[in-house]
Amino acid sequence: MSCIDLTAPFKAWFDQPEITRREVALKSERTRYTGVVYNLNTTTMMGSYIDFPGHIKETDNGMTGANADLSDFAGIPCTVIHFDRAAVPGGISAADLEAACGGMPDTPAVIINALGATPSFDIEQRSVYLELDAVEWLKKTPCKLLISDVYESKALEGVFLKLFEGGISTICEPANLHKLPSGQVKLTVLFPKIPVTQLPCALIAEF
Repeated sequence: MSCIDLTAPFKAWFDQPEITRREVALKSERTRYTGVVYNLNTTTMMGSYIDFPGHIKETDNGMTGANADLSDFAGIPCTVIHFDRAAVPGGISAADLEAACGGMPDTPAVIINALGATPSFDIEQRSVYLELDAVEWLKKTPCKLLISDVYESKALEGVFLKLFEGGISTICEPANLHKLPSGQVKLTVLFPKIPVTQLPCALIAEF
């Protein structure tokens, strides 16, 4: 069994986190030591992060990090679809997805590696994107969690809106997708139980 960490470093497109450290002196008659505590002032769009449908107000289904069933994110079957479109701007269609996948996925999670080994930070933002018919194609599958290195176009056509309307949560800014084999892997997504609809997460794939 091999494992690949798909979690991006703790950085953002904007507004780097403010991390402050403080020390707490702890002592008793038997011991003495110094605890270290960190305060974080950051956006939830930091590193790899999960968006529940409530990330858009109009599609809020009540799911947050606090009430999501973690068993739905632990060791779940996930279909991996690969492209190498970093140098080829434009949309990825339903036909493109089906051809690359070899059919319709039958798993609760789908990974789309559209950019090959190129990090999304290294291309023009939204120059490669999912077309709306690709979103409709995904909504016809059992997928309830999409992990992708591309989503919306510059035209803001409503990719996230349509995904969330279908009850599909998304994970943005994953890493190392190109290292995964095509076909199926087991995916685990970990996040703190915080009552918000968008929060940083960690991803591990097993195959």
